[in-house]
Amino acid sequence: MKRVAGLLMIGCLMAAADGDVWKQADERGEQSRRAFVACWRFCQGWLQFADPATGLIPRNLGKDFYWNARDSAADNYSFMVLSAFFTDKELLNGRMKSILVTEQRLCNRVDRLPDDWLFETQAFRTPEYKMDELIFGASEYAKDGLLPLTEWMGPSAWSERMLGLQDDIWKHGTIDTEVGKIPAQSHEVAGNLMQVCSRMYWMTGNEEYRKRSFQLAEYFLTYHLPTDTDKLQLDDHGCEVVGGLSEVYVIAAKKFPETHAKWRPAMHKMLDRILEVGRDENGLLFSRVNPKTGAKLTDDMTDNWGYNYNAFLTVSMMDNDTAYKAAVEHALKNILKSKDYKWEGGSSDGYADSLEGCINLMNRIPMAEAAEWADYSADIMLGKQRDTGVIEGWHGDGNFARTALMYALWNTQGAYLEPWRADLRLGAALDETGAVCFSVRSEWPWKGRLRFDIPRHKENLKMPVDYPRLNQFPEWFTVPADGVYVSDSGDLAASALREGLPITVTKDAPAHLRLKRK
Repeated sequence: MKRVAGLLMIGCLMAAADGDVWKQADERGEQSRRAFVACWRFCQGWLQFADPATGLIPRNLGKDFYWNARDSAADNYSFMVLSAFFTDKELLNGRMKSILVTEQRLCNRVDRLPDDWLFETQAFRTPEYKMDELIFGASEYAKDGLLPLTEWMGPSAWSERMLGLQDDIWKHGTIDTEVGKIPAQSHEVAGNLMQVCSRMYWMTGNEEYRKRSFQLAEYFLTYHLPTDTDKLQLDDHGCEVVGGLSEVYVIAAKKFPETHAKWRPAMHKMLDRILEVGRDENGLLFSRVNPKTGAKLTDDMTDNWGYNYNAFLTVSMMDNDTAYKAAVEHALKNILKSKDYKWEGGSSDGYADSLEGCINLMNRIPMAEAAEWADYSADIMLGKQRDTGVIEGWHGDGNFARTALMYALWNTQGAYLEPWRADLRLGAALDETGAVCFSVRSEWPWKGRLRFDIPRHKENLKMPVDYPRLNQFPEWFTVPADGVYVSDSGDLAASALREGLPITVTKDAPAHLRLKRK
């Protein structure tokens, strides 16, 4: 728990006096309701355009009527799955699982590596495949889509798909380098692979995943440092390498001190150079720079600023480097100065990426300015959805849903309701003692369960520490396997909370629950 300006804060929820706490929780409840409804409508809107023959989701709605791994699966389908987890379990266990089975049955082209499936011909889009394209698509599907699903849901059919993709990516990796054969040298694909392999190593304990992640980190930190080039892309399709290296760095710091010491100078050199030439006076990051000369290659700011700063916070945690944390604090402190900046020209995807980065950072560094900016930006982003449920009609719509879920869960402090309904309002606020106060309201009578988040980094991924990382869903109020919580009606065991508390509400009789670990 942190104290800012004399006020208790957890994840930037300001502590309210007892008379105001339920009002604040209700306000947060409407924010979360709006976001959950947006995700539900996103699913329904896009399912109307599913291929009638296969049920697969097209890449885009105005053109590109085919399924592919890097876009359809990674960006759109995966967050239809997670949206269904919260809003429609029947959809999750029905059509969402059927799509997973179908795409593997039809689209796997080389072992478990998928290729584009053209709806018009019901065949692969091209007569021949390109291995580098298969590897790129599989790496995107695993990192952007299946990895977040696994972080939230734990072992599942989707995590099995992720593991299979990674094993076959490396099976067909044939690029000769100073560190041996690897699947890719690009900042994007190699960054994807480092992120996935690092988390898979923690999750499975399989030494092979650790070796693969170390091989790629060695390639960059010893031979091809990303800032020793004429072009560094801090935007999407390039920034993945910064986060990927930081995730491998965690493994080295926690388990291999000699490797950690070897890599530390290069890692710090890269991050220092990004701070020197890659940011403006408010701490936002440019999309592309020339690290050698310090010149900006574009004038626009990247919506992936938070993704890059994840790495700074991670290295700060591992090396106890206050300067890197201060750089993140500076960006969050000044973010309101850029509240009307049009990310990616004003696209919902640009707002989604920028908002996601902010939410993930303020999970670690609570700051009132960041919270105000997050609410402001979420309102803009959610307002871009059409009444059909579709947002902009391309695969970036899934990124809208991903971030809308993150925003909803910030407002509920990770709690959710089963079964979900569109009139339900679940919000959370802090009282003066630091207890989390949950309010559940509905327009119509409802009976169900209030469910709480768990320490997923520890239980689902087996990580020793919850370090900042791309496309994770931040942990807010979590309930570990044991312990006792104090409520207004008496003590509650952690086991009871993890099973979900039975709740009954009507329009005139909301449910209130105040919880604090004993």
